[in-house]
Amino acid sequence: MNLHSRKGFLRLCAWLYPFTAAAVAINLFLLFLMLQALGVPAMPPLVAVIVAIPLGIPATWAAARWVRHLIDEAERRPGHRDDGA
Repeated sequence: MNLHSRKGFLRLCAWLYPFTAAAVAINLFLLFLMLQALGVPAMPPLVAVIVAIPLGIPATWAAARWVRHLIDEAERRPGHRDDGA
């Protein structure tokens, strides 16, 4: 899979979305549990999942960029510097 093409990047995003949206839901739920100490009511788990559906999109984009960067780094030749130095 060529991650530098738009199709490859979108395919990676499709694979990562369920995991990043779930991570966002868990983090929202735990954040609101901690905010109870400040008097904020807890967020029910179902509400956290529903809110995480749209918030998972930018999180997926960021995760896919990070994964693409890690793959690029791993594919570089050992000892080869790409910074022009």
